[in-house]
Amino acid sequence: MTRPFERATTRRRFVQGLAAGGVLAGGWLPSRTGLAAASADIATLRGPAIDLVIGAREVSFTGATRTATLANGTLPGPILRWREGDDITLRVRNELATDTAIHWHGVLTPSNMDGVPGMSFHGIAPGETFTYRFHARQNGTYWYHAHADFQEQTGLYGAIVIEPREPEPFRFDREHVVLLSDWTDRDPRDLYLLLKRHSDYFNYNQRTLGDFVRDSKRDGFGNALEDRFAWARMRMTPADLADVGGHAYTYLVNGRTPAGNWTGLFAPGERVRLRIINGSAMTTFDVRIPGLAMTVVAADGQHVRPVEVEEFRMGAAEVLDVIVEPRGADAFTVFAQSLDRSGYARATLAVREGLEAAVPVLDPPIYLSMADMGHAGDAMPAAEPSATGHADHGDATSAGEHAAHGDVGATTSEHAGHESHAASDHAAHTMQPQTHPATETHNPAVDMQSSMPMPRLADPGVGLRDNGRRVLAYVDLRSAFADPDGRAPGRTIELHLTGHMDRFLWSFDGVPFAGAEPLVLNYGERVRFVLANDTMMEHPIHLHGMWSDLEDEHGEFLVRKHTVSIPPGTKRSFRVTADALGRWAFHCHLLYHMTAGMFREVRVEEGPVPPAEHEHQHAHGDASAPPAEHAGHEHSPAAPAAEGETHEHGPAEPAPEPAHDHSQHAHD
Repeated sequence: MTRPFERATTRRRFVQGLAAGGVLAGGWLPSRTGLAAASADIATLRGPAIDLVIGAREVSFTGATRTATLANGTLPGPILRWREGDDITLRVRNELATDTAIHWHGVLTPSNMDGVPGMSFHGIAPGETFTYRFHARQNGTYWYHAHADFQEQTGLYGAIVIEPREPEPFRFDREHVVLLSDWTDRDPRDLYLLLKRHSDYFNYNQRTLGDFVRDSKRDGFGNALEDRFAWARMRMTPADLADVGGHAYTYLVNGRTPAGNWTGLFAPGERVRLRIINGSAMTTFDVRIPGLAMTVVAADGQHVRPVEVEEFRMGAAEVLDVIVEPRGADAFTVFAQSLDRSGYARATLAVREGLEAAVPVLDPPIYLSMADMGHAGDAMPAAEPSATGHADHGDATSAGEHAAHGDVGATTSEHAGHESHAASDHAAHTMQPQTHPATETHNPAVDMQSSMPMPRLADPGVGLRDNGRRVLAYVDLRSAFADPDGRAPGRTIELHLTGHMDRFLWSFDGVPFAGAEPLVLNYGERVRFVLANDTMMEHPIHLHGMWSDLEDEHGEFLVRKHTVSIPPGTKRSFRVTADALGRWAFHCHLLYHMTAGMFREVRVEEGPVPPAEHEHQHAHGDASAPPAEHAGHEHSPAAPAAEGETHEHGPAEPAPEPAHDHSQHAHD
């Protein structure tokens, strides 16, 4: 258990941490680590057979001693490296006093190797060893994390690098893993219960009288007053971008605090690959390296057409590989600030240890507008050109009426949130006034609805527009390969991301996990998922076991991902090929949102494959045929508990092994 604060911790120390913060000497140590050569402080385990020991150990990042949950005694856990095509054996021993489980985020596995207690297996009891076995069917950068209780928040995570069988389409001379995370000295259970009681407890950016005076001068007194009334009617605040920020979190890079300054070395003239992983529990990061352009070459482990940017936003669980060419200085700062601008993680790229570059100041606090939240009648955020000059043409000015708030009773549809077989004009569909599932109507767990959500794929995000830097947007991410399936979807499933900010309730379609029926997919079918965000928070959504092939605003294949971020006021779609039999988790990857109910089960079962909804421009083959071979994907934590409870995972029958192996190398 986390101990109470032994001493007061200053705000500066809490944000920047201790220079020598980390795992304390002594205490628990695994008996068998099998460590290979360490890379910049992080141990690396290589080969197809690896042992991990999960245990508790004391750490200190702020001067206060706390207990962390660690793999092989380090935070983060060791980097796992194996080769594409290997048969992997991972023996995980639990030396905790409670159950544990590991999920291999982004790695294609059979459903009973997915690592979700209560869904794919029973979990790993204290003193027991569970052996994960699967074939490494893809290559790229991925990560692993706990999928039991709040153990991910207390340090149980690490990077995975799967080396390719064939040469990659870009060159680099050196590589570093850059794993971003958030650490809290609070017991995560207490933090969760605090959010249930006071969801805005950590919102220190509330607007003041001075802000009203400034806004009145800029927008006019009447407009400024109406804006305040609009937010008051919703019982919300435009500063509510993050549930937990730098007043509870110390942000880490590879387990180092900002003061600890993790350093990755380079030699002049080298091309350096950075495998950047957002392994945080609750944090969206905006990442840049002042003075260096970054060429994005992979997203969520999959190759993309190279695009040069100066900054990008990463939702929790997202992964980006970038190439940088440091020149003109001996040191560069890797700067990752939190979305609410309350803190930052930082590291340094340098020619030798001990060097550092200037650390940028945090950007000003961000405030949402009604347009950001997808309300009709307000001008939507401008469809400015993205880093590659693309604009999202579906994001023009919207029209209609404001959504209802509080006692939600906006337009509903019996079919919203369920299956639709009439998606013949996807682009036109995104421009229609939004309908909502009947389960949202007069639902005390739903406090808002978006009346005109748009894809906004060219929008870099609130706080990043017109900041003078080339900022990555989703429209810039284009897979380096054609749609691996090629078939048009046979049906569409629309789900709404819903919640009640004040009560800290989160769900799909207003129904939390405890009351939701599984989503059933037929083995081999191609399905379009449409996600509409009816909340004011950004949600990174992850489907285990299968890839999410993000579509552009015209319904065309854009990029393959395992985690798709859905900002407030947006509606985004992706295709899924149901090529993995079994039970799979589908959830928001913000840990406390998942715990509070934004979680569903997806079951892939043998059954008839629906015909395609309409012809697809790049379709090939018969829509009723088995899925085209492609790399699958998976990720997630553990099934959430019922309302008001924390994770307690009862036994469940292991899911069946997939009957067939439909995978190939999506990088090809």
